[in-house]
Amino acid sequence: MAFCKSCGQDIGTANFCSKCGASQIPTASPGGGAGAVAVASSAEGLAENVAGLLCYALGWVTGLIFLLIDKRPWVKFHAAQSIAVFGGLTIIRIGLLFMTHFMGWGIQALLGLIGFILWIFLMVKAYQHETVRIPIAADIADNLAGK
Repeated sequence: MAFCKSCGQDIGTANFCSKCGASQIPTASPGGGAGAVAVASSAEGLAENVAGLLCYALGWVTGLIFLLIDKRPWVKFHAAQSIAVFGGLTIIRIGLLFMTHFMGWGIQALLGLIGFILWIFLMVKAYQHETVRIPIAADIADNLAGK
């Protein structure tokens, strides 16, 4: 399976990436021979959209795992965004545990509902191979993923 040298998209045998348009034709190397097309390693041969979905499966935990083991830029972004979104929600919810007022429990429930909706939404969009950038979290994800 071949991946785009620029964005990591699966390109098969195409000469141009359908996602970013980058040329995949090898250029001549300084030694005079043709260079090989770079192939990004994948986590256990998973399709990119399945790996993206799994980045969100157990929140920030699977995000951390995929950030460390997968080298494809698209998957790394989703792994980092999972860490930023669900790690942030976890930190906020832990902070709210110290509040014993009724309003604290109401906010806790609201955060739980928001987290559940985001979890389903992000997994579906990743499986459809779409990139959804959650405000603030996407900027943090870009930094974590090394973009």
